[in-house]
Amino acid sequence: MKVHELFAYLHVKDAAKAIVFYKEAFGAEEKFRLTEPGGRIGHAELVFNGTTLMLSDEFPEYGIRGPKANGATSVTMHLHVDDADEVMKRAAAAGAAIERDPQDHFWGERSGVLRDPFGHRWNIGHHIEDVSFDEMQQRYTKMMEHA
Repeated sequence: MKVHELFAYLHVKDAAKAIVFYKEAFGAEEKFRLTEPGGRIGHAELVFNGTTLMLSDEFPEYGIRGPKANGATSVTMHLHVDDADEVMKRAAAAGAAIERDPQDHFWGERSGVLRDPFGHRWNIGHHIEDVSFDEMQQRYTKMMEHA
């Protein structure tokens, strides 16, 4: 078996509004959407600088629900950008809730966490330092000893 690509596929209540949010907050471009006669989006694809994110409205009749309907999410999307602080501010202005302001981390990244208006959790980060895996483990171990 050969895997060619892996796509994140988000389900949200009101996919049309989510598309607007992802465009405003993250600069995504809409590739296309398939819309039912009643307006529900069955499938849409957004492009984040060459990376595809798929999304649809909820389809409760098929057990497809977004994180707000479930009351939680078990997935965090990680968006690697040029300037995490700027993207976090833009996302907050577009309606995201900031869960953790950007800060520098031991693994060589500055990042923060936000929850989009549809319940999905996003880690927004940018590179600040090259860190070897051995050094990263040492820093992690030290951090956990003081936790």
